[in-house]
Amino acid sequence: MSNNDDLVTFAIGDIHGCLEMLRVTLASCRSYADGRPTKFVMLGDYIDRGPDSRGVVDWLVNWDGPEQLICLKGNHEDMLIAALERPERSASAWLKNGGQVTLWNYGVMYPHQLPYSLSNWIKGMPLSHDDGERFFVHAGIDPAVSLDHQTEAKLMYSRTLYPDDIDVGRYIVHGHTIVAGVPVPGRNSINVDTGACAGGSLSAAAFVPGRRLPVAIISDDLVVELQDTWSPGLPR
Repeated sequence: MSNNDDLVTFAIGDIHGCLEMLRVTLASCRSYADGRPTKFVMLGDYIDRGPDSRGVVDWLVNWDGPEQLICLKGNHEDMLIAALERPERSASAWLKNGGQVTLWNYGVMYPHQLPYSLSNWIKGMPLSHDDGERFFVHAGIDPAVSLDHQTEAKLMYSRTLYPDDIDVGRYIVHGHTIVAGVPVPGRNSINVDTGACAGGSLSAAAFVPGRRLPVAIISDDLVVELQDTWSPGLPR
């Protein structure tokens, strides 16, 4: 097999400052990959609410693993940038949604005191990643609109339940809205946000070329291998 044929892609849900959970989930993913070429797609929301946003950011910014790393922008990163650029209108909303904890993590009182490197990193993040079989995004999509014409608001903030009977030509992989327990793949989408910062776990979905649905779900140190095809008997 070529490296591309052997590639394992892991999509990891909302981290929200949970550095220790990130370490455990990454270790579980690496164990599952077992030396195969690997790509990690982080689905956004690295900061706010959890105990160590700074640690998570430093870990990702200074990534030293052999794997490819893609960090998508989540709504919490977007809210931080809004708080910096329009503090009179947007700072309060960010602080009420977990931003205050991030300030404490960085040892500062106000958003403008955060390091420039943080905002610069966020501004360079893509909103989505398309690998030809799957479309990775933080929150969701509008299935009535082509994937290359989605709005930023929909990609980062949508709470609309994705209609799983609609095939838009890619398998949709997202987080943003917490689901309980181990993520269950639907026919055309999966949500991997399992509430790391809310007493849940940090989950990842594993994908390989030529297979549309996940081959495995990793939640912390739990690994669940999945069947080859979606079954109507599975809950959505």
